[in-house]
Formats: sequence, structure tokens, C-alpha cells
Amino acid sequence: MMIIADKWRDYEILECGDGMKKERWGDVILVRPDPQIIWPLQSKDWGNFDAYYHRSKSGGGHWDFKRDLPESWQITYDDSTFKIRPTSFKHTGLFPEQAINWDWIQNLIKNVKGPLSVLNLFGYTGGATIAAAKAGANVCHVDASKGMVQWCKENAALSGLAEAPIRYIVDDCVKFVEREIRRGNRYHGIIMDPPSYGRGKRGEIWQFERDLWKLLQSVSKLLFEKPLFVLINAYTTGISPTIVGNLLNESLAARAGTVTSGEIGLPISESSSALPCGIYARWTARKES
Repeated sequence: MMIIADKWRDYEILECGDGMKKERWGDVILVRPDPQIIWPLQSKDWGNFDAYYHRSKSGGGHWDFKRDLPESWQITYDDSTFKIRPTSFKHTGLFPEQAINWDWIQNLIKNVKGPLSVLNLFGYTGGATIAAAKAGANVCHVDASKGMVQWCKENAALSGLAEAPIRYIVDDCVKFVEREIRRGNRYHGIIMDPPSYGRGKRGEIWQFERDLWKLLQSVSKLLFEKPLFVLINAYTTGISPTIVGNLLNESLAARAGTVTSGEIGLPISESSSALPCGIYARWTARKES
């Protein structure tokens, strides 16, 4: 099953083809690579755009700007605001397909009475953190990159959450989880977006296929006796959503809940097609009768 983030007004995929996608971010048009787009471009060319990302044969790449753009600008989703900035590694600071998960997180939290605590691991620039905080949760946001944590703070302030109960932690996520277990801290919901490959502050190596199961076993110890949810997002090539769902199901086998998994995607404007952007697995507590 693919779930589609189709409620955006400030973002859309305008066209896809030949390994690239043309996107509108507010009033800025960007053309960026996407390895899953293996069909040909239907138009003769990309038409008007503001910046085009060129991949380098030696790795990485660079932006070719057709007009002067501000260093950053803002877009909104519902009542949240995010800073967008083209980076040297083609990203913009936001994965718009995740909006469908933000909605899901908010709906779960809003339907529960009382205070809730949520842990967001590999939190990046904080889309999920902001969604959980907007719904009323106390959030702990963890990422190994100081720059990404600062970006999350900026997004939170832009979204009216400068004084919200959000803890901002710059740390290796695996090490942080181990320390939280020893401290006896617990959470009602856990979100994680583990990278395919990563390196911690002290050179710790993370490999998705090797390390996810071990992390899930540790994460399960951070949940309250009656947790609300666990969400895993993944962008690792070749990994099936069923596999991630199986790992989540096995790690939480002792708890009464339901696991769903599938692809996550975005609609393509003026097309009946959607672009798959990653995979997800969700565990939700089974409702008591």
C-alpha cells in the first residue's frame, strides 16, 4: 500500500522524467535528481525553472541558479512553517512526502487525554517534531548533526513553537537511546528515520541493514507499558516495507498492537501517477474494548 501526501498547497511535483523531478517550493521552481524516475521526460525540456542540480561524476554535485534566490525562504503546511534552503547535497531541508505521517501523528496524539512524551530519533529538521508538538506532546528531538538540530529550532520558532516543550539533543542516536534506558526515561511514542549509512559524533558507524534490529530492541525498552505508537521511515534502496514491518512487529511482539507498512509518495501534477519516495512501518496500540 502506498500512502500519498496530497494536501500540500506550497509544494508540488510539476513534472518528472529522465531521472529528474521539477518541483515548486512556494514560488521557487527547482529541478533535482531522483533515481526512481526511470521513465522519459514527456516535454521537450524543463521549461522555466529557478535552479537545476547537476550531479558530478566524482560524487556530489552543484546547483546552477538561473536567477538570484534568497539564501532561504519559507513554505507552510497546515499551520506549520518550514525554512527551505537548497544544500550542496541536493536536499532542501524538508521531505514533503512525510506530511502524510505528520497528519497521522497529530491525529493519534490529539485523540488521547493527558500529557504525552514523544522521542524523534534521526530527527533531521524537525517536521515530525513540530507535528507532535503542535498536537500537544512533549518532544525530544535527537540528531547527530548540530546544523540539523539548529534548523529544527528555527522551524519550531517559525511555527509558533519557540516556547514549546521540545528538548533539542545533538548526539549519536544509538548512544542516546542507551543512556535513556539507563536513566529510566520512557516515551508514549517513538519516531525514527534511520539513514542508510551514517557516522556519529565520535566516528560511530551506522548501517541500516546491520543495525536497525539492534536499535529496535533497545527502543522497545524506552516505551511505557501502554505506548501509543512507533513509526519508522526509511529511504534505503532495496529494503522492502514488509521487511521493516516485520522487524517492528517482532521487536514489539510482547505488546498489543497492529503493524502496517508500505510505500510513501507524492502526487505528480496533471497526472494520475504518484512518485514513490520511501517506505514506512507503523505500530499502533490495539484499542481496548
